[in-house]
Amino acid sequence: MTTADILKKVRELEIKSKKLTNHLFTGEYHTAFKGRGMSFKEVREYEPGDDPRFIDWNVSARMGHTFSKIFEEERELSVYLLIDISASSLFGTLRQSKKDLMTEMCAVLAFSAISNNDKVGLIFFSDHVEKFIPAKKGRDHVLYMVREMLTFKSRSSQTDVLKALQFLNATTRHKSIVFVLSDFADAGYHDTLRVAAKRHDVIGVQVYDQRDEQLPQAGLMNLRDAETGQMVLLNTNDPYTRFKYTQQFQKVLEDAKNSFRKAGADLLQVATGQDYVKLLQQFFIRRA
Repeated sequence: MTTADILKKVRELEIKSKKLTNHLFTGEYHTAFKGRGMSFKEVREYEPGDDPRFIDWNVSARMGHTFSKIFEEERELSVYLLIDISASSLFGTLRQSKKDLMTEMCAVLAFSAISNNDKVGLIFFSDHVEKFIPAKKGRDHVLYMVREMLTFKSRSSQTDVLKALQFLNATTRHKSIVFVLSDFADAGYHDTLRVAAKRHDVIGVQVYDQRDEQLPQAGLMNLRDAETGQMVLLNTNDPYTRFKYTQQFQKVLEDAKNSFRKAGADLLQVATGQDYVKLLQQFFIRRA
């Protein structure tokens, strides 16, 4: 894409994300993710029904009548988006690639975060962490992240979710909201996910394409694994081949479900071309 194309796409994502944030996710996002606790705001005159435990006896003695302490939620949170940019993310057959879907979802989540005065950061990963953008507030920061999502090129084709989670655990000490977006066609990350989920509020977003699930009936096809480069000749009309292909995909879905469930973390599963807006809204409402 040219610079003009990139700026146009960034602007389109900003408009779409802000519209969704303002009209659909206002309130849902805020209540779905709790702040770090309660902080003192002010005192006011005691009213019937106030909790007597929060009476400020010092102020009440000075003023000659009863005052209560008022508290508010410490709202500020950090949201981290861990995005799989391995070669498999470029695959897609229904109007968008997995990368396109992850970029749109991350833009919506990032604008939802800053509209609630939260900070948001980004980790791109393949088989290692390729770029880390620390969490900050503000529109300019989110626009920078969206530009990076659209233009950043991975230096590796392979995936290692474990490395991304290890980096998160090593660099992010305070409890954060963490979205991990990947197809999760990987293994060996389960124990590290459990550690991350104990420290942070972790939500997985597993993206896939309809052709991950089912082969087209197109006869003999030479296929190349995007991550390993391995070539294989498949007869896509063969019933057993089609059965094994679908079975392998179902195993990837089930492995991810089991890993996140055992870690005590949430997992959303969404296909390219699917209405991710409805999925996110239902998720926010369910958590609230």
